Amino acid sequence: MINLRRTRAMARKEFLHVFRDPRSLIMALAIPLIMLLLFGYALSLDVDRVPTMVYDVSRSVESRELIASLRGSRFFEVVDVVSSYASIEEAIDRGTVLMAIVIPTDFSRQILRGDAAEVQVLVDGSDSNTASLAIGYAQGVITAYSSRLQAKYADAHGAGPLRAPVDMEARVWYNSELASKNFIVPGLIAVILQVIAALLTSLTIAREWEMGNMELLLSTPLRPAELVLGKMAAFFAIGVADAAVAVLLGRFAFGVPLRGSIGLLAFSVFVFLFGSLCWGLLISALARTQLLAYQMGILTSFLPSFLLSGFLYAIENMPPVIQVFTYIVPSRYFIAVLQGIFLKGIGTQILWLPLLLLAVYAVAVFAVATKRLNQKLVS
Repeated sequence: MINLRRTRAMARKEFLHVFRDPRSLIMALAIPLIMLLLFGYALSLDVDRVPTMVYDVSRSVESRELIASLRGSRFFEVVDVVSSYASIEEAIDRGTVLMAIVIPTDFSRQILRGDAAEVQVLVDGSDSNTASLAIGYAQGVITAYSSRLQAKYADAHGAGPLRAPVDMEARVWYNSELASKNFIVPGLIAVILQVIAALLTSLTIAREWEMGNMELLLSTPLRPAELVLGKMAAFFAIGVADAAVAVLLGRFAFGVPLRGSIGLLAFSVFVFLFGSLCWGLLISALARTQLLAYQMGILTSFLPSFLLSGFLYAIENMPPVIQVFTYIVPSRYFIAVLQGIFLKGIGTQILWLPLLLLAVYAVAVFAVATKRLNQKLVS
């Protein structure tokens, strides 16, 4: 049975150690702030204002209307109108443009005859994802221009107004602006908490072994569970402060909507933070040196949270073998909870499964860390 008096004494020791090292405390609070600002502003999946070059060989009224359509779209920025393919090739090689639109000589003549006119689109495919999106945007602008031409042609020949056989009306739920920051910032909160919690606690017991303090703990009646909870208390407070700063920044600095329950958000943060701190303590119990504990903390927290949690890369697009590994990454479930609370405003009736899995993970890691620490103390 856990003795609260001994646990409080251990927690007090850790709080004193933290406050006597103000540089480490400032870093623990500043690193999440820096990471959130850096990634939140620098990391964007939006493809807007694609730098585009136009080679207008036709030089007709119709070609100028097409160029005006490109200029009027928020997805393109026509940086120059050139007179040769060589200029396009040089600009793409230098990286000053991503796309070039080539309008052929007979463009206007084919339109006036009622034939299908061709337009060439040249794209830098170095970044395949951005290139695919840019091609899709270009197809949308050209299709809209083609529809206007069809309506104009039909009206000129007395066919009356032309209606499309199918009219699509799109409505975007939860993220109507399609802003990537609304998707990225909640995921960043999960990644930051996972990394900070694991790194803070992964060094604590390893430091005790290096400084020779663990031998002193062996002579006390302190139990492994009390040692884990006591050491975790100070870092849990720091983690909660980091989470509060991250949520406030996400809401007010980046404008991410918070549609769900703040209470449920706090509860999910507590559960995830407890499991992450226990994982750090387990690493600390396995490693006797701070260097090894730090390396293991980075390897088991930052990389899986960043690459295998669905934060940046869709899990369903990963190879099947890798998808299996994502099920053991706790950040995957925490990100799903955060996005559900922030963007969708849903509650426990839908989020109960990822919350349950996070709780099971936290309890399991706590039990393993306690058992491992007990083996260390006995040995």
